[in-house]
Amino acid sequence: YMEYIIPGLILMSVITNSYSNVVTSFYSTRFHKNIEEMLISPMPAYILMLGFVAGGMARGLVVGLVVWLVSLLFASLTFPNLGLTLVVLLLTSAVFSVAGMINGIYAKSFDGISIIPTFILMPLTYLGGIFYSVEMLPKFWHNITLFNPIFYMIDAFRHGSMGVGDIETHYSLLILSICLIVLAAICLQLLVRGVRIRN
Repeated sequence: YMEYIIPGLILMSVITNSYSNVVTSFYSTRFHKNIEEMLISPMPAYILMLGFVAGGMARGLVVGLVVWLVSLLFASLTFPNLGLTLVVLLLTSAVFSVAGMINGIYAKSFDGISIIPTFILMPLTYLGGIFYSVEMLPKFWHNITLFNPIFYMIDAFRHGSMGVGDIETHYSLLILSICLIVLAAICLQLLVRGVRIRN
């Protein structure tokens, strides 16, 4: 059981830290009016987005690495598919970094940056199959879980790090890719239009 929950705990730390790093740093940039220096520079919006997202990904991946190193004291993962493991880590970190930036754009106060992580992100994470297999759930809750994108991330990461999972990995990778593309497109449009930035 210890080996089973470690992939979920690693990914949960990556999700939380990628998201919180970007939402906090971008809102702080707005709050302290540092964003104005970026807006008057010739830097395009996608470079601004990539800079914040790269910072969030770096923090998420470093914290995930630390959690994995600590987990070695309790159990070890075999990583039968290291490539899949790394792809899922990078995609998941990127998805939640972009999502954190969208939250940072819309937030009106420091309280606003904690609402989504507390009331949406954490429940979805804990209901995403970290501590149990969805095959153990009654049919109704099993079907509900299939609408949770975090479930696909955790399941694909478990496939890569342990070689076991509940669904096919190509479905998980497809959903991860769609989430990243959609969120990145929304974030880029918000930056180009200057929503809550230029006023």
